[in-house]
Amino acid sequence: MYYKNDTIIIREFTPQELHLFLDLFTSENVTRYLPYKSPEEFKEMFEKALSDYEEGPFSRWGIFNAQNDDFVGMCLARTFHHNSNQIEIGYILGENYWGKGIGTQISKALVSHCLSTDEKKDIVAVTDLDNIGSQKVLIKTGFNRIENLVEENRELAYFLYSKGEG
Repeated sequence: MYYKNDTIIIREFTPQELHLFLDLFTSENVTRYLPYKSPEEFKEMFEKALSDYEEGPFSRWGIFNAQNDDFVGMCLARTFHHNSNQIEIGYILGENYWGKGIGTQISKALVSHCLSTDEKKDIVAVTDLDNIGSQKVLIKTGFNRIENLVEENRELAYFLYSKGEG
C-alpha cells in the first residue's frame, strides 16, 4: 500500500517510527472511542504491522503530511475478524489533523486499495456509536450504515461499502 496526493502520504512504517506510533495513542481524545490497550499491546501491534508488510496485502500504515512529512496518524486494512469474507478498514488521526477532510481521503485510498486487492470481498468499517465524525466520513466515502455489531460488551456502528456508489 502506497498512496500520495497533495495532502497526505500513506506508506509502510519503518522500525524507527515506533515512537510516532506509540505517541499517537497517548492522547485521551484520540483513544476515546477505542478499546483499551496497554503500551505493550500497541508495541506488539506495531511489530505485527512490520511483519505484515512481507506477507501483504493488508496491514497498518503510517499517514504523513505530504508538505512537511509530519506524522498524521495510522490506517489499516485487514480481514475482518467477524467475517473472513469482508475486509475492514480504519484510521486514527492525531488531533491536529481532525476536521480537515483527511479522514475522507484516507478512507477513499483504503477502499481503492481493498478493491484492487480483492474486488469480490465486501469492505466494512466499525466505529463507536458516539463517534459521529468518523461515521460522517464513512458515509461521505460511500459506506452505508447497517445493523449495529455487538462484540463482547460493546455495540458498534457497522458500515458496508456500497460498490455501486464508489
